Amino acid sequence: MARPLIGTKLYIPRPRQGLVARPRLRDVLHTGERVRLALVSAPAGFGKTTLVSDWAQQTASSGRAVAWVSLDPSDNEAAAFWAYVVAALQRVVTGLDPGAVVRIESGPMSPEALLTPLVNGLGAAPDEVWLVLDDYHVIVDPEVRTGVTFFLEHLPANVHVLVSTRADPDLPLPRWRVRGELVEVRAADLRFTLAETTAYLNSVAGLGLSHSDVASLEQRTEGWIAALQLAAVSMRGRADPSGFVSRFAGTDRYVVDYLVEEVLANQPEQVRDFLLHTAVVDRLTGPLCDALTGRTDGQRVLDLLDRANLFLVPLDDDRRWYRYHHLFADVLKAHLLADHPELVPLLHRRASRWYEEQDLTDDAVRHALDAGDFDRAAYLMELAVPAIRRHRRETLLLGWLKELPDATVRRSPVLSVFYGYLLMVSGDLDAVGERFDDAERALAAGPDPALPWADTDDLRTLPATIAVHRAAIAQAHGDVAGTVAQATRALALAGPQDHLARGGAAGFLGLAAWAKGDVGTAFDTFTAAVASLHAAGNTVDELTSTVVLADLLIAAGRPAEARGLYERALELAEAHGEPVARATATLHVGLSEMDCDAGDLDAATRHLDAAASLAERAPMTESLHRWFVARGRVAAAGGDRSEAVALLTRAAEVYRPGFFPDVRPIAAIRARVWITAGDLLQVARWAGERGVTTDDSADYLREFDHLTLVRLLVARHRADPDADPGTLDEALGLLRRLADDARAFARGGSLLEIAVLSAVVTDARGDRAAAVGLLAQALADAAEPESSVRLFLDEGAPMLELLRAVERHDAAGPRGTAAARARLILARGGAPAGAADPARQPQAATELLSERELQVLRLLDSELTGPQIARELFVSHNTLRTHTKHIFTKLDVNTRRAAVRRARERGLL
Repeated sequence: MARPLIGTKLYIPRPRQGLVARPRLRDVLHTGERVRLALVSAPAGFGKTTLVSDWAQQTASSGRAVAWVSLDPSDNEAAAFWAYVVAALQRVVTGLDPGAVVRIESGPMSPEALLTPLVNGLGAAPDEVWLVLDDYHVIVDPEVRTGVTFFLEHLPANVHVLVSTRADPDLPLPRWRVRGELVEVRAADLRFTLAETTAYLNSVAGLGLSHSDVASLEQRTEGWIAALQLAAVSMRGRADPSGFVSRFAGTDRYVVDYLVEEVLANQPEQVRDFLLHTAVVDRLTGPLCDALTGRTDGQRVLDLLDRANLFLVPLDDDRRWYRYHHLFADVLKAHLLADHPELVPLLHRRASRWYEEQDLTDDAVRHALDAGDFDRAAYLMELAVPAIRRHRRETLLLGWLKELPDATVRRSPVLSVFYGYLLMVSGDLDAVGERFDDAERALAAGPDPALPWADTDDLRTLPATIAVHRAAIAQAHGDVAGTVAQATRALALAGPQDHLARGGAAGFLGLAAWAKGDVGTAFDTFTAAVASLHAAGNTVDELTSTVVLADLLIAAGRPAEARGLYERALELAEAHGEPVARATATLHVGLSEMDCDAGDLDAATRHLDAAASLAERAPMTESLHRWFVARGRVAAAGGDRSEAVALLTRAAEVYRPGFFPDVRPIAAIRARVWITAGDLLQVARWAGERGVTTDDSADYLREFDHLTLVRLLVARHRADPDADPGTLDEALGLLRRLADDARAFARGGSLLEIAVLSAVVTDARGDRAAAVGLLAQALADAAEPESSVRLFLDEGAPMLELLRAVERHDAAGPRGTAAARARLILARGGAPAGAADPARQPQAATELLSERELQVLRLLDSELTGPQIARELFVSHNTLRTHTKHIFTKLDVNTRRAAVRRARERGLL
C-alpha cells in the first residue's frame, strides 16, 4: 500500500481572470521544448507560479502532457518527493509503471534503481511530456537532490522539466548551460515592464492612475510584482491615490512590510484575525480554518478573500482548498509571531488535532513538532508506527525521531525500539543495544499518567519484539549462543496469537542452528517459523523465507528438493502478482544461483533479468546483495572476471548484517575470482585480513573461508612448487577436519566440495591415481553432482584432466556412475570429453576457453561485425577485442577465420 497523496498538490493552479498577458516570457518557456531543463528562478513575489501556471494551462490545453507538483516542506524526503512526482506523471502518461509508488515506499534505493524504470517508461511515451516542480526551493535533502540530478541527466528527448524556485537549485546548471540544455527565466525577466505595470494597475486593478503615478510606482518597485499587487490592494477605494504613491518609498522586503501593514490595516478586524490565525498552515480549507479560528465561517471568509483577490491561490477546481501567496504568508507569520507569540504553539496544536481527526498523520505530527508539543508528537508517532511499517516509510519515521528531544524518545518504549531497529537496518549496530535498554527501562517504570502511551499491539508485544531484535544483533555479531538465548526468550514472551513475534523467534533459532552447521535442525525449526508467518498473513516474508529453506537443503546435499521448493513458491508468488513482487524477485535470484551452479548460465541470466525487472517495482532490500553476488558469479563463469569483481564489490556495499548467517562471505567469493584470475597477492591479503590458517578448528561459519584458503594454497603451489612443500599436507589436514564436521551434521553439499578439493590437492601433490580415485568416489557418492557443475569447472584445467581420467578409467568399472557424471559435467562445461584424438583436445591450461570466450567464438562464426558482436553481448568494443585476443592466443591463430577453423577442428563449434 502507498501513502495517501494530497490530490490538490497535483493540480495546475488556475490563473485568475484579467492577468496581464506576458507573451515574451511564455515564448521563452516554449523554447524549453528543445532542452532538458527550464528554470524559473527569482525571489518571492515575482510571479513565478502565476507565469508558470498560465503557461502550463495553455500547454496542457494544446494537447501536450503537463504533470504538476506543488512542493512543500513535507516533500523534503525522497520517498514523499518521488511518490508525488510519479503520481503526477501517471496522471498524464498512460501506462506508466503502475507499481512505481509502491516501489518507492518499500524502502531505500539508489537513484539508479529507483528512477531507471521511470525514465524508461517516459521514453516510451508517444508524446512530449512536461514535469513542473513548483517551489523547488523547499527541497534541501541531499538524497532528493541526487535523485533529481540523475533523473535530469537521463531524461529521454521527449521529456522536459520546469523548475520554479526562489533560489538556484543544487544541480549542474553550468554544464547544462554550456551545452545549451538550459532555458532560464530570472528576476530581471519577471519584473513588470512599464507597459505591463500600466496594464496591471489600470486595466486589471482598475485604478485609473496617471502615467506619472504608474511610472513612479514602476520605478520605486522596480517592477516587483508582489509590491505592485500590494500597492494596488492598498490604493483600492482611496480618494487620493497620487498622495499614496508620493508617500511610498523603499525597496524589497521593506516595501512588502509596509504594504502588508497597509493591507491589514484596511481589513475588518475579523478578517485580520482570520488571516493571522490561519497563517500557520500550508493549505487552507473551511473546516481547518474553523478549527484554527474557533469560528464557523471559514469557507465563507475564504470565498470572500478569493473574490477580493487578497493573495489567495486556489489549489483545486472546486475552490475548496487554497494557500496564501508565499510572500504574504511569510509576512503574516512574522506579524503573528511579533504581535501574538503566545498564539503560535496553540494554533499549531489546533492544526495537529484537526489533521489527526482527518487521519492525516504526517501533518498532525508536523504541527505537533512545530508547536513544541513533543509529548503529543511522540504519541502520534506511536499510533503511526504500524502504518509506517506497512508502507515501509522508515526514512520518515527516522526524520521525526531526530526532531524529538532524546529524553522524549527514551520515555517511549515503542519509539525507542523502532529507533533501535532503524539504526540496525542502517548498519549502525553499536548504537542499537542502548535503545533497547531504554525501552526495557521505560516498560519497567510504566507510563507517566500525564503522558500515556498509545495503546497498540506494538506496545503489547514489545518485550517479545525486543528479544527478537536482540537475537538479530547477536546473529550479526556471530554470537550463536546469544542468538539462541534471545530467540528462546522471545518465544517465552510471545502469546499464542503473536504470530509475527513467534515466527521471528523461531526463525532466529533456525538460523542459529544453521550457523552451527546443523542444517537438519535448522530446516525443521525454520519451517515452523514460516508457518507462523503464514498464520500472520505475512505472505511476502513467507515466500521470501523459501530462500533460507532452499539454502539449507542445498547445504544438506539435496538440491533437487531445493529446486522443487523454489519452483512451487515461484508459482504461488506469480499467482499473487504485484503485492508480492519483492518476494518473486528474490525467488528468481535463488533459482539463478541454482542454474549457475548447474552450469546453465543462460537460464541463470534470464532469472536475474526477471528479478531486476521486478525489483524496479519492489526492491529486494535485505537480499539485494544476493542479486549482485549471483550476477557476479555468472560474469565470472563467463570469463569476465573484472566485471565479476566489480559486482561482488557492489554486493559487499549493499549487504546488511543481522538477517541471515554469513555462511558464504562475499569477500571470500571475490577471493575465489581472484584465484582464477591469478591475482594471488589480493587473495593473500584477504586471508590475512580474515585470519584464516590451516591450523584452525572446523567451524561452519568459517568453512567457506577455509575452503577458499585451500584453493589459494593449491594455486600458490602450482605457481611455485618448491616454495613451501608442506602446505598441501596442511591443507589436507584441514580438509579432513572440515569433512568430519560436515559428516557429523549430514551436510552433503559441504562433503561434495571438500571431496572435490581433496582430489585437487592430492593431484597437486603429484599423486594423480589417488586423485582420480577420490574424485570418482565423490562423483559416485554425491546425490546430484550434476547440480554442482560449476564446483568442478571453476577448478580449471587440472580438474578437467581429472574428469577425463575418471571418464576413461571408470567407464566400464564399478564406478560407471562416476564416469557418466564426469561426462555430463564436461559436456555442460563445453569441454571435449572422452579419449578422442589428442589433436582435438586442448593441451594446456592456457588453451581452455571460458564460457564468455566460447560465446564470442560462436558469434565470430557469423556474419556479424565486431561492433555488432559487442552490442549482442552487451560489452564494449574494447572488451570484445580483449576476449578475441585471448581466443587467438589459446587457439594459436592470428585471424578470425583461422580461429573458427581451429575451433571446428577441436570440436568447439
